[in-house]
Formats: sequence, C-alpha cells, structure tokens
Amino acid sequence: MIPGPTFVPARILSAMSRDYGSGQIDPAYLALYAETGRRVGALIGTRNDLVFMSGEGMLALWAALKSCLRSGDAVLSVVSGVFGDGIADMASSIGCRTEKISFPYNSTIDAGMQRIEDAVRRVEPFMITAVHCETPSGTLNPLEGIGEIKKRLGVPLLYVDAVSSLGGVPVDADARNIDLLLGGSQKCLSAPPSMSMVAVGPAAWDCMDRAAYQGYDSLLPFRTVQEEGRCPYTPYWHGLAALSAALDIIEAEGVEKVFARHEQAAALCRKGLAGLGLELFPAPEAVHSPTVTAVLLPQGVEFRRWQAALRERGLAVAGSFGPMAGKVFRIGHMGSQADVTLVQKALDIIGDVLDDLRHPGDAGGNGF
Repeated sequence: MIPGPTFVPARILSAMSRDYGSGQIDPAYLALYAETGRRVGALIGTRNDLVFMSGEGMLALWAALKSCLRSGDAVLSVVSGVFGDGIADMASSIGCRTEKISFPYNSTIDAGMQRIEDAVRRVEPFMITAVHCETPSGTLNPLEGIGEIKKRLGVPLLYVDAVSSLGGVPVDADARNIDLLLGGSQKCLSAPPSMSMVAVGPAAWDCMDRAAYQGYDSLLPFRTVQEEGRCPYTPYWHGLAALSAALDIIEAEGVEKVFARHEQAAALCRKGLAGLGLELFPAPEAVHSPTVTAVLLPQGVEFRRWQAALRERGLAVAGSFGPMAGKVFRIGHMGSQADVTLVQKALDIIGDVLDDLRHPGDAGGNGF
C-alpha cells in the first residue's frame, strides 16, 4: 500500500509481453500514440496536445521547465510541501529568478489566494508552478483559484505537477487554465514507472520556440511527431501499450466511478486510522488527498521498526521526506490500491501492530 509505484494488474503486464516492432517506422505506433493522447486528454479534461516520453514522472517535471524557461525568467512557485519546494529549486538550478510563496506542509493553498494574487502582481512571473497532490503530505491543492489568477493577470504559463492525482481525482486542466500538466504512469494509472506525460497548451508550445532548448528531454521535437511520422528518439512501445491498457481498465469501470472509488477508499482509511487512535498529518482544515494518507507515527516509535513490524504481517507502507521524515508514514490508496478491501486489510494489520506496541507482554505479542 505504498503511494506508488502501485500494484500493476495482470492485464497491464500482459500488454507489455508482446513483441512490438519499431515505433520509429511502424505507423501502428503513431496511431497508438495519438489515440492514447486523446484518451488521457479526456481523463484530465484537456484538448491540448499530449507528449509521451520514456521515463518516470520526474522526467516530465524537468522537461517542462527546461523546454519553456530561459535563464533569468521569473518563476513564482506556490509551495505547500516537499515537491513544491523541489520544483522551485529545479527552476532556480536552470537560472530562473524563482520566488516561493510558501504555506505550511500540513496545509493546502485554497485559503491563500489573496497572498498568491499579491505575489503574482509583485513578481510578474513568466510561469507559476504548483503541485496538485503533495504526496509526502497527503494533501490535495485546489487549483481553481490559481488558474483564475493566472488568466486574469495574464501570466504566460501555469505548470502543475499532477503525477499523484492524474487518474484518481478530477484534474480539469483546461477549466483551470493549465498550460503544462505533468503526469506519470506509475501512480493512479497503475502501470509500470516507464512513461511520463505532459499536456502542452498552445502558449507553452510558443514559449518553447522562444527557449529553443535542445536537450534530450526537450518537449519541442514532439510537436511534430504526427506530421513527421517519427519520435525524436526511439520510443518505448511496451510502455505506451501498458498505459493504453491502464486506460482500458479505467474506461471500463467509468471515470466517475473510479474517482468515487478513490474517495471511498480514502474515507475508510482515515476513519479507520482515527478509530485506532492515530493522528493524520494534514491539518483538519486542509484538503486531504483521495489518493494517499499521511499519518503521524505512534509516539516514541521509530519508523524503520514500525515499517518492519508491518511488513512482517504483509503490509508495505512508505515513510515521508523533508521535515516529515521519521515522523510520518503513508498509505497509498491510489489506482489498483484504491480498494476498500485492501484498505481494511491494511487497517487490520496496523491495529494488530498497535496492539503489540501497547500490550507487549500479551500472548502473541512480540514486544515491538
């Protein structure tokens, strides 16, 4: 039950077992590429172009920054967690004048729209960056307000990391004026960590012409994939086939039912944890992510011992990063793991380990 990579269903693995031809010369690959783009676009609510690259989600984050920005550009990073801070640092590393508007890591940005608007007016950024699901914190940032500010104040680009939300919650990229929507295959889509994707709006393509970035991870060469009949480098047909199979599963269930399943799994998880006396990391007023729950460790318990005790009973959970490292553990109820039966099994195991912790002398207890 870690928050990605998630369990890969057999149907998706089966799609990778075929021996495909060369995507550089076989028109069937380009047809699959185009169709997968349309399907992902429908899932995230965009009519923008989709670019698929070989590599996990971090590739998309770097590619979109380096493809659109030049040294000296002003970037405003809206930060409420480790990944938001990381994106700001990435932009700084390529020479941008980056300013952060920061919120506590256990909060979400919806209560800070006036602060964000004031910062946009002061900084006049070329790009705003934000994270939809701050996976290390277990929070989901509402994006409507940022999208409205971006459009009203004429900011050229809005860049959103949706790696841990895409496929598990509504994104509505076009309605939120997102120019660069970044995703990965290994989270809510439950495919292997082999593909990254970027929904690219017209303004972003124009900015790429301006930046003229030529690196291996440049998005710009993908603008003409269909016209030229080839990708800029050898594509990973197996990875795209797995992504297509993941979309088959989502579409067969129905997108709204998929989103509801994530909400139900998350609600059960949080209710069960509260019943066990555990405290969630996000503040009560924060928006909790339907795809991952961040939980404070029981007082006095070291994470590695906690993790090992759960693993002995068959449950894998993850720790967290930054200031939450060693203080928080996380349960990923996303994609194939957004299943109330699995969540209940996880809660039962957590309850058993807590019993051992609280009653170390009882029969069957291991003393923790």
